[in-house]
Amino acid sequence: MAAPTLDPPADAAPTPLRSRPLTPTLARVLVAVGAGLLLYATFPPRPLWWLAPVAYGLLFAVVRHVRVRRGFLLGFLFGLAFLLPLLSWTGGMVGALPWIALCVFEALFFGLAGAGTAVVSRLRGAALWAAAVWVGIEAVRGRVPFGGLPWGRAGFGQPEGLFLRTASIGGVPLLSFVTVLAGFALAEIVRRLVRREIRGAAVPAALLVLALAAGPLASLVPATVDGPDRTVTIAAVQGNVPRLGLEFNAQRRAVLDNHVRVTEQLAADIAAGRQAQPDVVIWPENSSDIDPFRNADAAAEISRAAALVKAPILVGSVLVNADRTTSNSVLLWDPVAGPVARNDKRRIQPFGEYMPWRSFFRLFSSWVDRAGDFVPGPGPGVLNAAGIPVGITICWEVAFDDLVADSVDAGATVLAVPSNNATFGLSEMTYQQLAMSKIRSVEHDRSSIVVTTSGVSATITPGGTVTAGTGQFVPGTLVGATVLRDTTTLASRLRSVPEWMLTVVGVVAIGAAVLRGRRRRTDSAVVGAPAAPGAHGESGPTVREDEDG
Repeated sequence: MAAPTLDPPADAAPTPLRSRPLTPTLARVLVAVGAGLLLYATFPPRPLWWLAPVAYGLLFAVVRHVRVRRGFLLGFLFGLAFLLPLLSWTGGMVGALPWIALCVFEALFFGLAGAGTAVVSRLRGAALWAAAVWVGIEAVRGRVPFGGLPWGRAGFGQPEGLFLRTASIGGVPLLSFVTVLAGFALAEIVRRLVRREIRGAAVPAALLVLALAAGPLASLVPATVDGPDRTVTIAAVQGNVPRLGLEFNAQRRAVLDNHVRVTEQLAADIAAGRQAQPDVVIWPENSSDIDPFRNADAAAEISRAAALVKAPILVGSVLVNADRTTSNSVLLWDPVAGPVARNDKRRIQPFGEYMPWRSFFRLFSSWVDRAGDFVPGPGPGVLNAAGIPVGITICWEVAFDDLVADSVDAGATVLAVPSNNATFGLSEMTYQQLAMSKIRSVEHDRSSIVVTTSGVSATITPGGTVTAGTGQFVPGTLVGATVLRDTTTLASRLRSVPEWMLTVVGVVAIGAAVLRGRRRRTDSAVVGAPAAPGAHGESGPTVREDEDG
């Protein structure tokens, strides 16, 4: 019979609770989530590009030598912690539940990158192969599903700083690669030094130097000059919207009137000598949501503005086609001849301009019915305004490498990014998009003119420097000398070649790591010994680990 237990006296002091140390798994989870939040903090409008390698380094530290499933989980949590705040602006368009669902889905790609990183982390020079895996996953994420979502690529968080110039030789994929490589190599160096493995730190140290030197070295690679530079005057008109949010479309006539009014003021300033006479004027996306081909009043307003400013205007408009479909277009409006050419948006935005699987997504949110029924248009995205070949990427098109490259291939000597960011209020979306335009300027050696309905509008040099900008939700005009370049950078010539080369490297590295693991298990079985810890468990390999970079 068990001895009876006595309750402690009522006045006895309570037994102190012992603090339990974090389990290794929980510690890894917390670091992965913290690293994702840190990566978000490095993205515009914050100029903390130099912290991005730290974020990727923290992720590499917790993913290194773990099982594939755990690598997937840690990568997923990293991605979710990064994407939820980064894409919070989408919630204003479709509601909270679709925003969270979008981030969860996109974080699955980060999970795949984490799993791939875990696999190749057992190879020598692991940081190099893991960074290539990351680029490969970004390549997939930027294409599927529904045309992909490139937002949040590692390179898009580097609109300034040491790595930026690599975009001129390998585009955004190479910019992503060196950013991630720097972080992964840094993590491995720290780990080796903490363990006093000085010789083992040599390989990751060399990779870190390579990543840090890539930008300065890229700046030494000149673009091929196909013709002389020339300078023109371009005006960007930000007319503003009557109020924030989605409901501004209910007042689309007021939006058109705002842009006409600001253009008329520009014409008065030109006549008074306060502003230079522009060669071309650019209005933003949706500056005329009223189809001027079906509404004579709208056409008359635009024609009057063009005649007063004495320059062709690129007008962002919503057009109803003959088959009753809708196009998001930029019209070239001549001050004498009226509309003479158009460029339709080539890659329309799912869940905004159109709703894939509308009946299915309606089960989660009635907001899906706010999405439009737009169709994509053809062509390379170039309009010839007053003899100036202007490359057109409408709003989110600037996130897609191939669309910008097509415009440059078709002869664009300046890039225009007409956008309508009023839908997203005062969120960080406009700054994230502006960062992409800065990178595109460096990538293709072209000036960029970003013009939005509500800000931030900006002019950008071929070197990626913002020379002028507007505030948000205020009317404004940017008029200035713009350099037209007829050059070809290495990135423009190679297009997607660096991306696919790095993707192949990542796939081959994963295959090599898998074969290596199988060979180790086979060898262990033959000699009757257990496999090396790195082949199955969470700890690293114990055999010749000093050679693993």
